[in-house]
Parts: sequence; C-alpha cells; structure tokens
Amino acid sequence: MDFLAKARALKDHTIALRRDFHRHPELGFQEVRTAGIVAETLAAFGMDVSTGVGKTGVVGLLEGKSKSPVVLLRFDMDALPIMEENEIDYASEVPGKMHACGHDNHIAVGLTVAQILAEIRDELPGTVKFVFQPAEEGDGGAALMVEEGVLTHPKPDYALAMHVWNEKPVGWYGLTPGPMMAGAHTFRVKVTGKGGHGAIPQLSNDPIAAAVQIITALQTIVSRNVNPLDSAVITVGALHSGTVFNVIPQEAVFEGTIRTFKGGVFDLVEKRFREIVEGIGQSMNCQVEIEIVRATYTVENDPTLAALMVEVVHGIQADADVDQSYQTMGSEDFSYLTQGTPGCYMLVGSSNSARGLDFGHHHPRFNIDEDCLPYAVAVMAQGAVKVLQRGVTK
Repeated sequence: MDFLAKARALKDHTIALRRDFHRHPELGFQEVRTAGIVAETLAAFGMDVSTGVGKTGVVGLLEGKSKSPVVLLRFDMDALPIMEENEIDYASEVPGKMHACGHDNHIAVGLTVAQILAEIRDELPGTVKFVFQPAEEGDGGAALMVEEGVLTHPKPDYALAMHVWNEKPVGWYGLTPGPMMAGAHTFRVKVTGKGGHGAIPQLSNDPIAAAVQIITALQTIVSRNVNPLDSAVITVGALHSGTVFNVIPQEAVFEGTIRTFKGGVFDLVEKRFREIVEGIGQSMNCQVEIEIVRATYTVENDPTLAALMVEVVHGIQADADVDQSYQTMGSEDFSYLTQGTPGCYMLVGSSNSARGLDFGHHHPRFNIDEDCLPYAVAVMAQGAVKVLQRGVTK
C-alpha cells in the first residue's frame, strides 16, 4: 500500500475528526465523549475493544494473519484547563477548556491509522494494539493504564507514539536514539513557622522569608552541583502563603518540578534539594516537610527502532528534515509504556509562521498547520507495518 497516498485521500476526514475533538475538549480522566467515539470507531473496524482502562482509556486489538509480534501505538486524548483565544470556526465550545497541546490531532491521527491498517489486516504479520490514553497532562494516565494491565493480554513487543510539535515547521521530525525527553518529578515543600503581627516580627518565625531563601538557593544546584555537560531543571511554579498584608502567616507552601535525563543526575539533585531545604529551614527556625513524586521516566528511544523510523520517514517524505539529536526537557508519560518494552517516540513538526500557526504548546492561541497530519498518519501506519515485518529488536 502507498500509505502517503492513502493518508492524503483521507486528509479531509482526518481534519474533520481533529476539529470535532477540538470543539469538544475534555480534561484528564473526563474524556467520556472522546473515548466513546474512539471505542465505537475501533469496533466498527472489527477490533476487539476494551473501554474503561485507566478510567477512560480505550484499547483496540487488530489481529493480522498472525498474533505476534505485537506493536503498541499510543495516542493521548486529554485537553487542558485553558481558555481558547483562537478565532476559528472550530474553537473550543467548552469555556475554560482547550486542546492547547495538540492531543486532538493525535486522536484523529490514531483513528485514521486504525482505518488504514484495518483495511489490510489480512496482510499484517502480527497484531497492532491501539492505546488511546487519558490524562497525559500530568495526571498519571499511562501509569494507571499500566497498573490496569495495558501491557498484558497481549504483551507488546514494541511501542510507538508521536506528538505534533509546534517548535518546528511542517516537514521536520524529531527522532533521537537514546534519551529524548526528560524524566520528571514533582515536589511540594511545606514550611511551617510561627505566625504573628507584621509589626512585631521578632516574636515570629517567618515562613515566607524562609521559603524565598530556599527557592533562591535551590537554583544553585543546577549552576554549581550538576556537571555542566549534564542537564537538569528545577522550577518552582507555585508559592502560596498568607491572607492579609499585616500578618506573618503560620506556613508557606511551594511546588514545582525537577527534570533530568539521567538517574544519577536526579539522585544528586534530590540529595542537594533536601539538604538545602532542611538546612535553611533549620537556620530560620522553621519546620519543613518535603514530598517528591515521580511524574514520568526519561523517554528513551530504542536505537534500532529509531533508525527504522528514520528510514520510514524518508520513505514517506524524501525531503524530510529528520533531526536525530533533538532533546527537550519536556516530559511524556509514554515512558511508562516503554519500561521493559523497546519504544520510539517521534515529534512531528506542525508550525507555519507565515500563517501565524506558531504559538507554543499550552498557549491559548496554540494551533497547528493541518498539512502535517497526512504525513503523521502515513509514518505511523507504515512504521507499525515495518516493525511487525522486521521484528527489529528480536
């Protein structure tokens, strides 16, 4: 099959799906309408469909002429709590919710890939396991699906996923062997002092003063403890304390994220993080409570799979700009699906500056150039077939 020709023939259908999902965004674990459409569509293609996996996740099995090997294709479904500012006829119809990261495109791509592969199921040398995942945006959707058995019955031999990428134009692809996206942890620190009157500070232990000193000192971990040839990020994204101008509060709470590529680097960052928080807290006569929780693992592309997908991209689009060294400190819970399973994660350039379609992910004016969609469909469909044909890591 000429996968690109087929994807182009279905382009209007893919765009219509994408725009429908864009109009009706649903947040993590609330993707009821979306999951219903996905499940009904996969069932219509003759797949064995499971629903409610990870609350609102959907899994469809497409068995070919043999049951193995098995390749898992992951497509995320959730939107973000953002008020859309785009003036387009398919803008979000749900106030305060928007597909500002591009997952509406992923659902549409996934359903189009499912349609194409279902048409040639008798030629498939294995099984394609379609996973439509809820709650990728930091709510643990992939981890919950793994907990509920998405990596069993059948167990995948390989896993593939893609993401539209507005940092780069249509025709660009990110396919880096090895670490590509950072592992992420979230943290919450509670600093408890002794409240009192703002005019009599000597009788209090000010948790705000302690918290801001801690936050400032935490930035020295990356600049003075982490090897400059390694990568790490410590970001405090929220700080809450006090209710009125003339009262020293009892406590301050701040939250944020730690991003690293290497486990050893994270261990160093965590050690220094705790030392700084506890040391400054003690010096300021405040008590501290530290909570650090893993959000994702590092996304590490299997080198053999990545090389195969590079070959697939060039076969689909000969003039494609394939970047095999691109890395980002962004994170992805697709990494939960590749713990023990060879995987490959691909970024698909989707911006077009000439048309004003270049706002970043999570921006209220985020939108993509839909010309990238047939390429994404063709690459994912062809990639799934190639993986099954070659058994690339066996």
